[in-house]
Amino acid sequence: MTFAVVIGALATFAMERAPIEVVSLAVVCVLLVFFHAVPLTDAAGAIRLEPVRLLGGFANPALITVIALLVMGRGIARTGVLDRGAGWVSRLGGRRAWVSVVLALVVVLAVSAFLNNIPVVVIFIPFMQTLAERIGDSASKVMIPLSYAAILGGMTTLIGSSTNLLVNGALVELNQTPFTFFGFTVPGLVLACVSLVYVVGIAPRLLKERGSLADTLIEGGGTQFIAQITVSEKSDLVGEKAPGGVFPKLMEMTVRLIQRGEEAFLPPFEGYEVRPGDELVVAASRKAIADATSRDPGLLYPDLRDGERPSDEHDPRWESGERVLAELMVAPSSSMIGQRLRQVGFRYATHCIVLGVRRRARMYRARMTEIRLDAGDVLLVLGRRDDVDALKANPDVVLIARSARDLPTLNHAWRAIAIFVVAVGFAASGVVPIVVATLSGAVAMVVSGVLSAREGLRAIDAKVAMTIVAALALGIALLETGGAAFVARGVVEALGEASPATVLSFFFLLVAVLANVISTKTCAVLFTPIGIDIAARLGVSPEAFAVAVVFAANCSFASPLGYQTNFLVMAPGRYRFMDFARAGLPLIVVLWIAFSLFAPWYYGL
Repeated sequence: MTFAVVIGALATFAMERAPIEVVSLAVVCVLLVFFHAVPLTDAAGAIRLEPVRLLGGFANPALITVIALLVMGRGIARTGVLDRGAGWVSRLGGRRAWVSVVLALVVVLAVSAFLNNIPVVVIFIPFMQTLAERIGDSASKVMIPLSYAAILGGMTTLIGSSTNLLVNGALVELNQTPFTFFGFTVPGLVLACVSLVYVVGIAPRLLKERGSLADTLIEGGGTQFIAQITVSEKSDLVGEKAPGGVFPKLMEMTVRLIQRGEEAFLPPFEGYEVRPGDELVVAASRKAIADATSRDPGLLYPDLRDGERPSDEHDPRWESGERVLAELMVAPSSSMIGQRLRQVGFRYATHCIVLGVRRRARMYRARMTEIRLDAGDVLLVLGRRDDVDALKANPDVVLIARSARDLPTLNHAWRAIAIFVVAVGFAASGVVPIVVATLSGAVAMVVSGVLSAREGLRAIDAKVAMTIVAALALGIALLETGGAAFVARGVVEALGEASPATVLSFFFLLVAVLANVISTKTCAVLFTPIGIDIAARLGVSPEAFAVAVVFAANCSFASPLGYQTNFLVMAPGRYRFMDFARAGLPLIVVLWIAFSLFAPWYYGL
């Protein structure tokens, strides 16, 4: 019956006809009902699979650690730390874009060893697209390598992947010695380095050229908005000059007009010096506007009367980073048509601030607040999430689907870095258990103001949590019913008199193949007890087989469904299912050969 539930769960996961979290809960319920109706007892008559045992996944340290790492990763991403890292890579690579590509993949691999892979890949997607354009290649040549580098990095430390933590949790459940923080870092680095050579040098050659999708970047593409900067007395722009007609502190913006009182200045701005009270009309991308607003909240608040500041500008919710950038389209029947922003009073009616205006292909040399709105104009607005969500019911505008993005809080970057480094440091040194260090770090992110409580809760992925709970329940059922021992015995008998090294190699390949068919997390939990039983039957240390599960379960390279980062890069790279098989299957073979040669020597088999 347990095997039937396992096979049914895996088949349902693969078909994706129902949400993963619903299927996971259903699996747990089936196990609870069955083992209540048909209790599994030991020789003394005691029940071995009580509900508290099957539901133990909800309080499993591995699950708590994964959730805590998701929250800390959200804090790091929200403060713009990864964006700055991408900029550093670009500057280090200089004009040699191919060097920047290699450096970016190395940085992604290194960062993914300590941080959740998803925000890392999300931040680097637009960066890699830009690099691909600079070297004259399609984004399809670099997107899959980006995902693969993140997965490889996650194989090098205990917290690098939720898969690693689940294997470690299964070892504790089996009364085996758990991994230390860097318990498999040496073989992990060997496999990662060997695989990175393939990812950089061979994988791009196997991928087909596919045209790029215009404006599909997560940051909103390269489209330009007209925005307006009001220079305050404390602004960094005071005294700024424009040698060659370019303002050094506004490199990502094109200044189209400067208004000083009744006098207007047009480019070039040779000899011009910025003074307090100047109004700069600029053309800038959404990302440039977001970065400027993050560095100096209030820099781009042009639609207020007489220089008045919003009364809630210093509201703690704004300072904690709960600000959202979104794009609105002026509706065809809007009452705003034909009016200027000052006349509309948008800020007072909606509690959202208009930062920029885009009108098809036209670019104005006039104050943004003087532009008369027309149907189809796109407004870039800043507001609290509740206020932005309320715009869905506003008949004058249409909230563009999926355009809402949290605004980075750059002023909290060092605070987030300090919390993350301290938490990881305590976990790596063994001063406190990993679950204690990471959970404390997650709470510190909220208490210190890096994240609001709501943002912290939004960082928790229900799919990840419920998949882990279901996988742990299935793993416990396989262990207690003898299913794991049955499979282990079958594997050993099938290989006959083969050496432990051969059995280990076959076991790795089996898990690696299944990791591309079923969930990597489920694979990790189900095969850990099987690997331990195989080691016991061979009379060797179980560590090598546990490490084999860690690495093999992470080999989700041949399917876009195998790991979340593969799915993330599908649209930017315009990939099809077979693209992942074309690039991923050879990588699995490379990892299998490297592991089969190195692991037996390293673990003395």
